[in-house]
Amino acid sequence: MDMKFTLGGIQTAAKEFWKQAEGKTIFAFHGEMGSGKTTFIHALCDEKKVQEMVGSPTFSIINEYVFSEDNKEKKICHIDLYRLSDADEAVRAGVEDCLYSGNICLVEWPERAPGLFPEDTVHIYIEVMDSQTRKLQIGRN
Repeated sequence: MDMKFTLGGIQTAAKEFWKQAEGKTIFAFHGEMGSGKTTFIHALCDEKKVQEMVGSPTFSIINEYVFSEDNKEKKICHIDLYRLSDADEAVRAGVEDCLYSGNICLVEWPERAPGLFPEDTVHIYIEVMDSQTRKLQIGRN
């Protein structure tokens, strides 16, 4: 699936993303620094009605957010691997536990620890088209 969106249409893109991703839980976001990975993840969390402040987990590595769905409390793990040097460091930080927890995981910089991801991980590639427009390509690696 490919889609283009602007900042003004990001919530519509996030809503469509969740429709397309139904049943999937692990999402790996690829893109250059400043391409909008965190901004799009923020929109995805807004669509799930996350109550906590959504921010970049660059320094904490993992942020957990709670949302309600089907009258159940569920979690989103927002993971940023940018500061990690390898998969061993990711394991020590608890990333592997999150990936196999059954919770939704939205992971930035997955290329820092590619061997940790389950086979059914959905890979999302974000590309800058211009200062206002992004292209989102969704597929499996």
